[in-house]
Amino acid sequence: MRPKATVVLDGFGVLESLRWHDDALWFCDLAQGTVHRWDTHGKPETVLDVPGRAGGLGWLPDGRMLVVSMDGRRVYRREPDGSLAVHADLGDIAGGPVNDMFVDECGRAYVGNFGFDYHGFVRRRPNSMLYEPPGPPRAPIACYSPEGELLGLSDPLVFPNGLFLTDGGRTMLVAETLAMRLTALPVLPDGRLGEPRPWAPLIGPWLWKSLNRPGPLGRITRRVSALLDHQAVADRSSTPVAPDGIAPGRDGTVWVANALRGECVRVGPGGTVLDRVATSQRTLSCLVAGPRGDTLYAATTPTDDPQRAARLKGARLEAYVLPS
Repeated sequence: MRPKATVVLDGFGVLESLRWHDDALWFCDLAQGTVHRWDTHGKPETVLDVPGRAGGLGWLPDGRMLVVSMDGRRVYRREPDGSLAVHADLGDIAGGPVNDMFVDECGRAYVGNFGFDYHGFVRRRPNSMLYEPPGPPRAPIACYSPEGELLGLSDPLVFPNGLFLTDGGRTMLVAETLAMRLTALPVLPDGRLGEPRPWAPLIGPWLWKSLNRPGPLGRITRRVSALLDHQAVADRSSTPVAPDGIAPGRDGTVWVANALRGECVRVGPGGTVLDRVATSQRTLSCLVAGPRGDTLYAATTPTDDPQRAARLKGARLEAYVLPS
């Protein structure tokens, strides 16, 4: 039997972007547009309301917070007096809502975006129909200097989502959610990202090929795969894994929040599944942190549709203490 996380907070819209900073857990509510801080005791504190829905989080070396405005397609900087200043504008870059963000120790911000109106699409058609050729639009990761100047764009990726640095800061790992894989990009000396390479496929090669085929085989595969939109079906499956948020594991492994079903999955290079921790709902973000650094936190939700989620208020923060 898989170990199971325990609910520690609930009643939110869509929790995302778990971060550990200044001895506390920080996170966003994408449906409410708020940023929260929780010291792991009592109730969390609402720190900030962000115009255009709060997304990715990070901090500059001087302690100022950076936060994504998803629908505003920009990154805000919180000044010492609490005011928000535009740090970076992705209006000419992002083809859809701006998504997750990673800020490195130097203050460089790496920001992804959906590439298209994902929620508008899946409100009308099954998610699997995105793979009808030519497939979903791709989007780059934008890299900004600590001052908010655009340093460059990565090669286009398939829904770039959670990301973090590994290999001593020389490699950026990225979750390509709709490609169901983790991808590695080298970090160049000036902070830009180089050519991507596969790191961990999270779908079988035959299924991936069939899902993207034209003709009868592709249509049948997409229709069958549409069953995964029914949560009862998805919960009884073990594959594929749609990586949303990702976090460093031990020994070069990666914890993956699975947007298809209620679980966090630990994978190694090449996609080998090493551990699974069950959650109560589909999982959008994960992080190994806490006062002792031994707790796997998971942000879970009954739906990632911000309109429905704002009404349901069913998102939860769940936790599981990892064995030593």
